[in-house]
Amino acid sequence: MARLSRLTLPGLPHHVVQRGNNRQAIFVDAVDYETMLTLLMEQSQKFRVAVHAYVLMGNHLHLLATPQTADGLPLMMQAVGRSYVRCFNNRHGRSGTLWEGRYRSTVLQPERHLLACMVYIDLNPVRGGLVAQPADYPWSSHAACLGLRADRLVTPHALFWALGNTPFAREAAYAALVQAGIGGQEQAALTQSVLTGWALGDPEFIGALQARTERRVVKARAGRPPSANRKAE
Repeated sequence: MARLSRLTLPGLPHHVVQRGNNRQAIFVDAVDYETMLTLLMEQSQKFRVAVHAYVLMGNHLHLLATPQTADGLPLMMQAVGRSYVRCFNNRHGRSGTLWEGRYRSTVLQPERHLLACMVYIDLNPVRGGLVAQPADYPWSSHAACLGLRADRLVTPHALFWALGNTPFAREAAYAALVQAGIGGQEQAALTQSVLTGWALGDPEFIGALQARTERRVVKARAGRPPSANRKAE
């Protein structure tokens, strides 16, 4: 069976995950993390992809990003992936692949899932047991969203701006969202959608997405289609 193509649509937020091969480390030291951030900043600008949130973990990374063109996100990820592997292999005296195949991604309905996805990303180091509070983790966009440091990689989404009329109000409102966390059902939906590549949103959003692309955006229901010749069960 042919591999399903990625769903990539301009103007909509995409949740992206890239993992290390066999879950091996893709970051060994601070230089590796900084190299990845530099590459993401350069290539996101080159290919016109707005990065709203990110986290770099030991063996994987998450991005929440909106491409302005249909091929912007895949071109960015391809350029970042190739350049980073070359830098990583040269620094650490290794050769061969680093990634677990191609990156995974999905499209999110912004009004329902964008802020939740930001929280999901920010809480990744906490769920992983690396820190007690997301602000203690240096390799994510969380501190920038709270106004604790500048981050040239981050472009706030309009829904983030709508959290308050002043920077202080926005930062306080977002901090409250992170402290509240997200429910298990939402967390599972965000994880499942990005790993499978199926879009995440309500039926109206899904219908509008399907009208924009020939690629199926949600998994087809199991079972045979209804037939007039089949007896009622």
